Amino acid sequence: MNLLRIILALFLPPVAVYLTMGVSQALIINILLTFLGILPGSIHALWVIVKHEEKAGEPMV
Repeated sequence: MNLLRIILALFLPPVAVYLTMGVSQALIINILLTFLGILPGSIHALWVIVKHEEKAGEPMV
């Protein structure tokens, strides 16, 4: 599932954030950043995924 989220973060950042955090403030921020461009949205999505996995204590694949 982690690999899928990382791939989605590169191509569909809001979907990756939604799968990681659900409907949250991070999703709204990511949608706004994605409107500014795919690069800011992707960077934010990757950051959200990594921080969420780090907090959960799960190793990244």
